[in-house]
Amino acid sequence: MRLSAMGDVAMTVPVLRAFVKQYPTVKLTVISRPFFKPFFDGIPNLEFFAFDEKERHKGFPGLVRLYKDVKKLKIDAFADLHNVLRSKIVSLLFALSGKKRATVDKGREGKKELTREENKIFKQLPTMFERHVKVFEELGFPLDLSKPTFPEKAVLSSDVLDIIGNENQKLIGIAPFAQYDSKVYPLDLMKEVITKLAENSSYKILLFGGGKKEIEILDSLSEPFENVINMAGKIKFQQELQLISNLDVMLSMDSGNAHIAAMLGVKVITLWGATHPHAGFLPFNQSLENALTSDRNQYPKLPTSVYGNKVVEGYEDAMRTILPQQVVDKVVEQLS
Repeated sequence: MRLSAMGDVAMTVPVLRAFVKQYPTVKLTVISRPFFKPFFDGIPNLEFFAFDEKERHKGFPGLVRLYKDVKKLKIDAFADLHNVLRSKIVSLLFALSGKKRATVDKGREGKKELTREENKIFKQLPTMFERHVKVFEELGFPLDLSKPTFPEKAVLSSDVLDIIGNENQKLIGIAPFAQYDSKVYPLDLMKEVITKLAENSSYKILLFGGGKKEIEILDSLSEPFENVINMAGKIKFQQELQLISNLDVMLSMDSGNAHIAAMLGVKVITLWGATHPHAGFLPFNQSLENALTSDRNQYPKLPTSVYGNKVVEGYEDAMRTILPQQVVDKVVEQLS
C-alpha cells in the first residue's frame, strides 16, 4: 500500500486494525513514508516498510526497485489503497508476476456529481473506509467494521505532562487549520469558541498545528488564557499522537487531525466549509451529528469541492453560517 497525505494514511488504520483482528494468521506489510510509521505501531502481524521517495525508490527505476524490495518479503497479494500513478505501477508489477491485486475505487464520477454547480446530485457517497473494505473483499478477505477496536490511551511522558500539567481536567483538542483556506473556520469565530470554552476551568484546551505561521496564530489564541496551551512545535510527532489518544474530544476541520483522533478512538467534532461529509471523508466511527456543515440554503452550490482546493466566488464566508455557540454547545454535549 502506498499512501500520501496524513488523512489518507490515518483512514487506513481502522481498516487494518479490523483486518488483523479478523485474520490473525495473515501478515500485513504497509508501504508508506517513514514519517507515518507511528500510526501503525503496536498493530499485531503488521510490518512497516519505509518508502524512500528521495533516493532508493525515486522515479520509475526506483519503483521497480521498490517492487523487488517488497517481493523479497514473499507477498501473496497487493492492495492499492491509494490509486495514484506510483501505486498503480507497483501494483501492475505484482500482477505481471502472477500475484493477486486490487485497487481502491475513489468514486471520482460520484464526487464530480456531488460537487458540480449545475445538476448537482446531493447524496451520501460510500465512505473511504467502505472503499478500503471493498479492496480487501476483492482479494478474498471480507471485513466487518461494525465492532472497531482502538489502542489504549497512551501513557504520557514527563515532557508532555510538564507542558500540559497533571490536573484532573477534561482535555479538549482543537486543530483549527486545514490544507486549504476554504476548509478553515474563520479565526475571529474560532477565537470566540476558545474564549467561551476557556471560561470553564475544568477544561484544558490544547491547540494543534504546525509551521511558523500557524504557531504564531496559535500562540495569539492561547496567550490570554491559563487553560489554553499551544502544543505546536513543542513535542515530537509520536508524543503528539500519544497526547491526542488522551483527549476527551477533538474539534477539527475536515483535515488530517480529525482522522488521526478518530483512528485513536477519540470523539471528533468536525467543521465543514467548501467540502461535505457526503463525499465520504467523515472520520471513522463518528456520528454525522458531530459534523457541523455550512448552511446549504444560503450557499446552495455546497459542496463546491471534494478536497477544498476549488475557490468559488461569493462562497468565502460560507463557514460563518456555523455559529460559535453551536460549536461550543456540541463540544460541551460530547463532554457531558
